[in-house]
Amino acid sequence: MTILSRKAALAAVLLASVAVPAAAEPVFNRIASFPVAQNLPADKDKLSPTSAEIITATDDGNTLIYSDSPLGAIGFIDITDAKAPKAAGALMMDGEPTSVSSSAGKALVAVNTSESKAKPSGRLAIVDVATKKIENICDLGGQPDSIALNKDKTLGAIAIENERDEEVNDGKIPQMPAGELAVFQVNNGTVDCGAIKHVALNGLAGVAPEDPEPEFVAFNGQNEIALTLQENNEIVIIDANTAQVKTHFTAGSVDLSGIDTKRDGALKFSSESKGVLREPDAVKWLDDNRLVVANEGDYQGGSRGFTIFDKTGKVLYESGASFERAVAHIGHYPESRSGSKGVEPEGLEAAKFGDDQYFFLLAERASVVGVYKDTGADPELVQLLPSGISPEGGVAIPQRNLFATANELDLGQDGGVRSHVMIYERSEGEKAYPQIVSAEKDGNPIGFAALSGLAAVPGKPGMLYAVSDSVLGSQPTIYTIDATKKPAVITDALVVKRDGAPAQKLDIEGIAVAADGSFWLASEGNSERLVPHALYNVNAKGDIKAEIALPRELAANEIRYGFEGVTIVGTGDDATLWMVVQREWGDDEKGFVKLVSYNPKKKEWGAVRYPLDKTESGWVGLSEISADGDNVYIIERDNLVGDAARLKKLYKVAISELKPAKLGAELPVVKKAEAHDFLDELKTATNGYVLDKLEGFTFDASGKPYAVTDNDGVSDSSGETLFFPVELSATN
Repeated sequence: MTILSRKAALAAVLLASVAVPAAAEPVFNRIASFPVAQNLPADKDKLSPTSAEIITATDDGNTLIYSDSPLGAIGFIDITDAKAPKAAGALMMDGEPTSVSSSAGKALVAVNTSESKAKPSGRLAIVDVATKKIENICDLGGQPDSIALNKDKTLGAIAIENERDEEVNDGKIPQMPAGELAVFQVNNGTVDCGAIKHVALNGLAGVAPEDPEPEFVAFNGQNEIALTLQENNEIVIIDANTAQVKTHFTAGSVDLSGIDTKRDGALKFSSESKGVLREPDAVKWLDDNRLVVANEGDYQGGSRGFTIFDKTGKVLYESGASFERAVAHIGHYPESRSGSKGVEPEGLEAAKFGDDQYFFLLAERASVVGVYKDTGADPELVQLLPSGISPEGGVAIPQRNLFATANELDLGQDGGVRSHVMIYERSEGEKAYPQIVSAEKDGNPIGFAALSGLAAVPGKPGMLYAVSDSVLGSQPTIYTIDATKKPAVITDALVVKRDGAPAQKLDIEGIAVAADGSFWLASEGNSERLVPHALYNVNAKGDIKAEIALPRELAANEIRYGFEGVTIVGTGDDATLWMVVQREWGDDEKGFVKLVSYNPKKKEWGAVRYPLDKTESGWVGLSEISADGDNVYIIERDNLVGDAARLKKLYKVAISELKPAKLGAELPVVKKAEAHDFLDELKTATNGYVLDKLEGFTFDASGKPYAVTDNDGVSDSSGETLFFPVELSATN
């Protein structure tokens, strides 16, 4: 398949990704998410960092076991009812668990006990899952990374990485001691420590051959081990029965086109990069002859995709930039990683579900899983699944039609989301995600992120405008959304310009459409970054025609949390812009924020006060305002995420209440009435955790309401964008 036809095929898959086929094929949907902090021991602080990294399942598929490096433990999750996972405790490992596998009721855990990078050490711990006790410990003689068992669980292998110290000699290799491979026999889940064999790997790679750094291991059905030497850009095939190297080959390089190579606050998938070393991380066998690698990169490369080799080293398929571009189509592309390794495919799993062979590609920086069907030739991308932040490991449980991911990043100490394990089920039905995708424009994905405001396209039911915030500060954009499609489709993008160039110093949080077809944009300022709080009038071509600065009476009390939405109330000379201010400013009584008015014809400013709900933790603020009928509708939310989230509501204020006083004077307080509670929707939309940033809400030309969440440009975020119609009751 040519690169162009591959791009077209991927776009077609994404744009039709939720349509029900004539003969419904099974799909994967997330059915549960489990915060691993629930497994914290009683003597640990509830905000102690935790992480789910490498994950496995017991033979019966009823218990998940994951490595938790920050805690120094392995954790257990009871998934007897996979839709309601239960905490089953953690076991401290007296070291740093790096990987885990399971057999016959035992957990085999690789544990790093190194004194330093220069003096590596480690062990293999055998844990009884039922009693959660360590039964045996084998010394490994070095720092372990990945562990794997063969199909009948009679043989095992551990990559002894002895990883380099990135603080020494700028991280350049070689750095002694060299890594190796440990091979051992398994009998009913137990290991004879005295029979462990060590396979030397020196002298094989073309890059630093004296310092092999093994990363990931996998067995095929012939007891052959595929082993990646990530920094060395090499793949080694070992006979596990004899513990001898059979062959090895370079992972090689790839020329990439249609990628974003600059961290510049813009999404432009039109650049190229030549001769990029693949530097694979995870590896899985697709059959006894073919293996797939995730080309994360770590040292001098990282080709942003995956490659299928045969075991002689022949390239059978190269994904190039196709996976990354598919990720961009669903808004998960991390712009901040453009200058580095992009989405960083890191983890892999492969398994057969029914008659279908799949492999699952985990993108660390995009927080997404690519589900590929193995056709024996070019693989077929069939889904992109939302994961938690930074998926590290995945495990398939085909006998139960389940798949789970371990997501390593824990932001609890910063008030953010905790590390999670996500569980998916394969069954007949519709794909719950994505809820919004982008089309292509000029042959490239329309890049989008951090959707932060919505408005109706006048006279066109089901058509909306959206804006992106400062995440794309060098590419402030007005998007056109066709919400009649499922998923909704971003069909066009209009860049906001000043003097013919993309406007700088904007943080667009709200959009409204004027009677003349022009746009009013509300920009949230940040004085520390020299971004002004302002209103902008933009014509249909995207050119800024007027910039309205805040009056002195308002600006004198500003803080960073400024305008978060804008709408228009009234017509003709009485048409007035109403903006919500997210948080209390310097002159606001605690618990009250301003709704600010501005009449462009009369150039008059005013404001009223809006009473905020109270919560026990976090802060509460406003995120959007939209006029419809006799009311304006306002999103009020806390800044909490996951289980901590308490307030994600829509309130209405009668337009008759909007009687602004002059700025600086005593401001009247408006009355509000609850119109909708989003909390249950955000919990059940895709069975993930509650997202904090519900940022956009509007009514289309027919009066149908829609809402959208802001994914923060996938920076310390799951990357998920939820876009959905809202069912308001008749009384609202």
